[in-house]
Amino acid sequence: MNAMQEKLFLELRQTKEEIENSLKKQKKQWLTSILKAELKDINTAIQKVEEGKFGQCEISGEFIPDDLLKMIPTIRSVKDTEDLEHYYKKPLSTAFL
Repeated sequence: MNAMQEKLFLELRQTKEEIENSLKKQKKQWLTSILKAELKDINTAIQKVEEGKFGQCEISGEFIPDDLLKMIPTIRSVKDTEDLEHYYKKPLSTAFL
């Protein structure tokens, strides 16, 4: 495990603990389902680290770029990156300025 993976592994474990504590207190069903889904992704990422498969695309087996893993350590495949563009801020067109 390299230094970046070690750091992400510690962050994942800390986040897992925080989510588990939040689930104990949470009473809103809509938020509970979101937290459970995130916890599932975190557990999968932790398992991958332990198996030495962290950072590998689940579809192709190729390695996901480290910069992307640092931003989203629970990402599962390179295909998931195709959906990310929907979350980026789009620059304003200069026609509006």
